[in-house]
Amino acid sequence: MEKSINRRDFFKAGFGCCALLMASRLPGADLISKFDDPQKPIDPKTLCYCGYTCPEDCKFLNGTLNNDEEMKKEAYKTWKLKERFGVEYDSDKMICYGCKAEGKPEGFVVSQCTVRPCAMEKGYDACIQCKELATCDNELWTRFPKFHEHVIGMRKQYLARQSGK
Repeated sequence: MEKSINRRDFFKAGFGCCALLMASRLPGADLISKFDDPQKPIDPKTLCYCGYTCPEDCKFLNGTLNNDEEMKKEAYKTWKLKERFGVEYDSDKMICYGCKAEGKPEGFVVSQCTVRPCAMEKGYDACIQCKELATCDNELWTRFPKFHEHVIGMRKQYLARQSGK
């Protein structure tokens, strides 16, 4: 016996699939997939302090480097900085040269990072070097627990490579 599906259920399923496909394109959705190659050595110097690698198409970075106001405004909206921090858009503050850029002004996003000052204070290139990473309760890790788990996995991979040298 063939089961029919009504139009409403068909559209619900279709929208659900579209939402899943679009989620993979959201900023930060690629946080984990960037580090899935266990054969590739992890170099803390090439990572952000938190363990992330900024994408080449980062709108804040490219908007800053290219002095593209529209691109920076788009990043401001996408990252929901007004909702998260209650800050209005300010062209002079909504800049990013990356969290490790020396001699460059610190933009709003980098100034809000809770991991960066800790790693810098401890003299680390990235959190994967920290023996306290697994138990760290930094705000970034509590907000993004899956990313924290993945960075812990990166640390294990990093340490295995270090001991194998």
